[in-house]
Amino acid sequence: MIRLSIRTASALALLAFSVPVLQAAAQQDVPAAPAQESSAPAPAPSAPAPAAVPVLPKPDPANFTASSPTKEAVNAFLQTAWGYDDTRLWEVEAILKTPVDGVSKVVVMVADKSGKQKPGQLGFFTLPDGKHIVAGDEIVPFGEHPYTDYRAMAQQRADGPYRGSALKDLEIVEFADFQCPHCKEAQANMDKLAVDYPKARIVFQNFPLPQHTAAAGAAAYGVCVAKQGGSNAFFTFASAVFEGQDGLTTADGATLTLNSAVTKAGLDPAKVEACSKTPAATATVDASVKLAQDLNINQTPTLVVNGRQVPANASYDVLKQIVLFQAKLDGVTAQ
Repeated sequence: MIRLSIRTASALALLAFSVPVLQAAAQQDVPAAPAQESSAPAPAPSAPAPAAVPVLPKPDPANFTASSPTKEAVNAFLQTAWGYDDTRLWEVEAILKTPVDGVSKVVVMVADKSGKQKPGQLGFFTLPDGKHIVAGDEIVPFGEHPYTDYRAMAQQRADGPYRGSALKDLEIVEFADFQCPHCKEAQANMDKLAVDYPKARIVFQNFPLPQHTAAAGAAAYGVCVAKQGGSNAFFTFASAVFEGQDGLTTADGATLTLNSAVTKAGLDPAKVEACSKTPAATATVDASVKLAQDLNINQTPTLVVNGRQVPANASYDVLKQIVLFQAKLDGVTAQ
């Protein structure tokens, strides 16, 4: 599996269940007629009129040729995926048969209530199992409760160090790589989440990227720090490693950076280093990577909020909206 550091475009796509919103072709504006010469003073510029809420076109019944999924099922899915954003508008425009039995094409028109963005159209394919869609080059959970299976998987297998509640009613699992610059940037968000949602269980899972030469070793160090010092020691260690991330670019620098972080966590660097080279430490890191793969995660940093994937370095306001919305969907307390 190829695992890439997350980019802005993919972050936006992930927030839209991995489907990029394609802008519809805009009409060309008609040029204004040339102004006639006049000796009268020019009028003072007026304030721009507020943009009108866009009116989406009514769907044509002829565009609903597939028996499954129903329009109601698609709308329920979109409400679950997008309902955290009360500025978003959408209309299911078509649910079409395809040449493949059980595979339907869904077309949705999307806009925002401010009218500042042009409405766009997106499409995805629903699969015969009724539980997944193909969106771009991703397979994404589908249905009114699309995140249930992933939530159960994370609850059972996310066993990394954690902050907050020992309960898993609201579980936010961070998949990160110590050598990933975007993961370093996301730590400010993670610290804010820990403060704002003390009833959440915020778990760190290693997901070292193969292109980062020091990432797997740093992950193994982290496993041993958590084993020897507990979660508090781990998060002190993790903060120090992210802070000194530039030192991970060389073998000698990585050793110094990791041992320094272990010392800050109050542990013995020699003992942690020895532990990090054991098969048990490697197996723990491998199990965390396997969990990420089974959750269909291929980018870092990614959060799994009760089964819902969110880029950890998204806008903090958006993260808060999603956490609160998902907690409400699941009937659990967020704060």
